[in-house]
Amino acid sequence: MMRAPDFRYHAARSVKDAAKALRDGGAEAMVIAGGTDLVPNMKRRQMAPSLLVGIRHLRELRRIRNGKGLRLGSAVRLSEIAADPKVLKHYPALARAAGQVATPPIRNLGTLGGNLCLDTRCTYYNQSLEWRQGISYCMKAPGSHGGHACTSPTGDAICWVATSSPRCWAVSSTDTAPALIALGARITLVSADGERDIPLEELYADDGMAYLTRRPDEILTAVHLAPAEPGWRSTYTKLRRRGSFDFPVLGVAAAVRFGEGGVVADARVVLGAVASRPVLVPESSSLVGRVLTDDAIEGVAAAAADHATPLDNTDLAYAWRKKMVRHYVAGVLKELRGPIRSA
Repeated sequence: MMRAPDFRYHAARSVKDAAKALRDGGAEAMVIAGGTDLVPNMKRRQMAPSLLVGIRHLRELRRIRNGKGLRLGSAVRLSEIAADPKVLKHYPALARAAGQVATPPIRNLGTLGGNLCLDTRCTYYNQSLEWRQGISYCMKAPGSHGGHACTSPTGDAICWVATSSPRCWAVSSTDTAPALIALGARITLVSADGERDIPLEELYADDGMAYLTRRPDEILTAVHLAPAEPGWRSTYTKLRRRGSFDFPVLGVAAAVRFGEGGVVADARVVLGAVASRPVLVPESSSLVGRVLTDDAIEGVAAAAADHATPLDNTDLAYAWRKKMVRHYVAGVLKELRGPIRSA
């Protein structure tokens, strides 16, 4: 049986108290809410914080609020988001993404903030300590946490996915991030020094180790969605070996606003699980001012495949996964368009 290392636990009384405890704990402190990602990582000795700051019970982080758009607390459970009537009606991409995370027990425990800050994954990283010892470790873990990184004869840390690369290629596997980026979400980050509000896409960096721009002393407290204007449609779908439980090997989110005559007024397509961060496809803006024809859809789908860089770091063949990007992007855009009416 794998056991987590010893740690102290601080049940925060407020967000301000949590931020202060996180600051005072320094590099040895981490926030915990549902713990569905952090606790297994601790048991595998990929992370070994000496202090866990608990925020799951904070009421202000457990609420979904109306107002100008929608405010979702970071400790709202994924199952609550998937079933919320307002999310289902106005932001279906988010409801679908939250509803496809893992299994019902995990969705009943896992939180929105935890899924957004989900650790990047890799075949060579998400293994037991003994398994990683057998291959002499890798640059992401446990070396990045003070352990023994695998090194080349020159002393450089090695990524087993791309052994000549100076960076880690572990992949972003969050489901809710692509959906929320497609929906134009913003987030609030709070520290003991204050708070800041940024677009969600700015939270992520394309590096398997330093995959978040959030400072170690900051807590993600809320996600903000603008009011759903008439004409918006959104969806999310994922590719995985099994239809439940598995992490995505490809996630595709799309949000399109249709104007008069079915002309596209705005469009965003976002890929997940093909890089170390969610990938916003810039060519999706080329749909603006056009009717969503098969040719227009295929053009964006082909461009999206060019932006996908799946590697041998997760399930299924990476060349096949790249081909699936084109098919899945085309599929979600056709879903949003709906059936073509014959004359």
